[in-house]
Amino acid sequence: MEQKGRGVGLVLFPCPLQGHINPMLQLASILYSNGFSIIIIHTQFNSPKSSNYPHFTFIPIPDGISDVLDSISDGFAFLSFFNVNRAVPLRDCLLRLLSDGAKEAERIACIISDSVMHFTQGVADSLKLPRLALRVSSTASFLAFTAFPVLRLKGYRPVSDSELETEVSELPPLRVKDLPAYNMDNIEKECQFVGSMVNHVKPSSGVILNTFHHLEESELAKFGQEVPIPIFTIGPFHKLFPASSSSLLSQDRSCITWLDTQPPNSVIYVSFGSVASMDEAEFVEIAWGLANSECPFLWVVRSGLVHGSDRIEPVWPDGLLELMISGGKGCIVKWAPQQEVLAHPAVGGFWTHNGWNSTLESICEGVPMLCRPCFGDQKVIARYVSHVWRVGLHLEINRLEGGEIVRNIRRLMDEKEGEEMRERVASLKEKAEVCVRKGGSSYESLQDLIARILSF
Repeated sequence: MEQKGRGVGLVLFPCPLQGHINPMLQLASILYSNGFSIIIIHTQFNSPKSSNYPHFTFIPIPDGISDVLDSISDGFAFLSFFNVNRAVPLRDCLLRLLSDGAKEAERIACIISDSVMHFTQGVADSLKLPRLALRVSSTASFLAFTAFPVLRLKGYRPVSDSELETEVSELPPLRVKDLPAYNMDNIEKECQFVGSMVNHVKPSSGVILNTFHHLEESELAKFGQEVPIPIFTIGPFHKLFPASSSSLLSQDRSCITWLDTQPPNSVIYVSFGSVASMDEAEFVEIAWGLANSECPFLWVVRSGLVHGSDRIEPVWPDGLLELMISGGKGCIVKWAPQQEVLAHPAVGGFWTHNGWNSTLESICEGVPMLCRPCFGDQKVIARYVSHVWRVGLHLEINRLEGGEIVRNIRRLMDEKEGEEMRERVASLKEKAEVCVRKGGSSYESLQDLIARILSF
């Protein structure tokens, strides 16, 4: 491969959450393969595993998170704290890098930062350093964020129980209940945060999207109208560079050996990501539903999956765990190599929280989904999975119940409805593969991104 960026350094600054670190490090690897030198500035909290990337330079900055972590109860509070408190350490670090780069004759072309780290635009502006924003979720979800002021004026934020099923005319096919939500206890602060994120993407030197043209064609057109800056649609990142080595959690590969013993398309893989959690009653209903579905399953039960507990193992009702794994019908692990799991021929369905990384990985491996979004823009993504791309079922019941779980697993895994979804997602898989090949839309957009960086 031609090393177009040789002699040019890039600074990347990820948001320190697993679902944000993965795509940032994938992007870093894509750019490194095109000759750019990579510097990762990162927090000490959730520090990336630098030993997995010996060709990158990793620089930690003080984050102050450990001092307040116990008082930060949700992701929204975490991101709000970070955006208020980290400008000075980041600016000091960039100043040193810019000075060192001048001495070593390798110029720093720009900083690439996660769009939720909106404070980085002000830091970059103060140093006259171009900033590219990385958006790690869907284009559709960002459009929902840009519409927040209008939605607030129309009374859709905060969400009213009487309007949950109302269609949002500005954002078809979303309903009020599908709108992104992070902090329902303080809508004013949430709207301010979202507004700052959107407003600090617009003056950036460009935005990088982890999606592909055929998946969100109409949404990308609207995005271009809302954000009139260069847009680089170069996803799916993981098709260009796998994310397994950037996992913050230790992967249990015994599940791959178990999958090898299962028939093709027979297993439902169940994982709710690295952050989402549920109460004990819901956890038990899921367990009974999986046990009674008579469908082989691989379930990721990580530490913290159940509210208020950081135990590695949850408390199981008497006999339930034994029932679930008896006869090799089920496999339970603390964390799995997800991309490899979804690519395994035994996996025929994915019960997911619809984080964007998980959703893209499922689409790219042709695996239909059972959708149970938890927070944030996952509800937007789940709505698109079920009603736009039609490659999944959306579990919209308020409280999960074992019998309903069994019914939906069978719809997905055994019935004609699920088979039709499998055919549609297989078509999307093919389109994703075409996009990243030479001449494809993502390939060409990557060339445009490289040219943009070299122009700084």
